[in-house]
Amino acid sequence: MIRFGIGYDVHKLAPNRKLILGGVEIEHTLGLEAHSDGDVLIHAIIDALLGAATLGDIGQHFPMTAEFKNISSVELLRRTCELVAAKGYGVGNVDSIIVAQRPKLAPYILTMRERLAAVMSVELDAVSVKAKTEEGLGFTGTEQGIAAYAVASLEK
Repeated sequence: MIRFGIGYDVHKLAPNRKLILGGVEIEHTLGLEAHSDGDVLIHAIIDALLGAATLGDIGQHFPMTAEFKNISSVELLRRTCELVAAKGYGVGNVDSIIVAQRPKLAPYILTMRERLAAVMSVELDAVSVKAKTEEGLGFTGTEQGIAAYAVASLEK
């Protein structure tokens, strides 16, 4: 049996924060404002995985409590994979898009894919990360925030 889920996340850009995407620190003057490390890519992937397994969403499992304050999203993804596995599923593949006007993400994509594949215990070929701009349009285009979308498949 194969199941699919979709995920989305967005956070505002803010000063004095590290920019973490796909578990990788990205060189930039701004970071993402959030309760955790603000990794919108991993948050979208988590929601896609949870959705495919009909396990709710990221807020249900990792609420804005002291336990999860400033937690690494890589750790949240690891815990999500455990939840999915406990339900009898394995990750098939993940396809994702980061929407950001800046910084240019191409130099970081392979490292993100490697990190995500390792955490989800899948082959590199099972993880796709793409980056898009919005040509100066919308909140991402005007550099107010960064968004991410993800689709995941689970296999039983």
